[in-house]
Amino acid sequence: MSEFRIASRYAKSLLDLANEQGKLEEVSKDMKLLASVCKENRDFGLLLRNPIIKHSMKKAVMHNVFQGKVDSMTLAIFDILTKKNRENVLPAIAQEFAVQYNILKGIKKATVTTTFKLDAALRKQFEEVVQDITKSKTVELEEIVDANILGGFVLKVDDKQIDDSIKGKFANLRKDLIGNSYIKQL
Repeated sequence: MSEFRIASRYAKSLLDLANEQGKLEEVSKDMKLLASVCKENRDFGLLLRNPIIKHSMKKAVMHNVFQGKVDSMTLAIFDILTKKNRENVLPAIAQEFAVQYNILKGIKKATVTTTFKLDAALRKQFEEVVQDITKSKTVELEEIVDANILGGFVLKVDDKQIDDSIKGKFANLRKDLIGNSYIKQL
């Protein structure tokens, strides 16, 4: 079974259990913390994936890192996954949990790339555009500042992209000019 399918099943089970126990928000924060630790600390992620290191050692490291920082339910899930030799899937479970949580809560993620940091009014406009496109209640907008787009913006929502950047317009113009048979003759 693929890692994605395993992670998806565990994430769904954890989401259902947390929702049933009234600890959905706490577990969501814990999964974000786990994803953050795995992303920021490459060695931790490698430790979880290393088949040579004993599971008891991995469990001890996880307790040292997360005890007192995560809910008891989350720590119990870490223990269960370690006992089942599935700790290598924990980073994927954390990512998939976030996806399923967002679906459950009606949260849509979007990314906007500009050459400058957005002010509150412009940020609100982008959020409204995403809400109109997706018909979702809540939008989590990630901002990326990238001088390479030269101006304008690039808005990504799911598999859709609105490229209104100057760099994108130049690329489209170039394609149009190259596609013109007259330009090819020159």
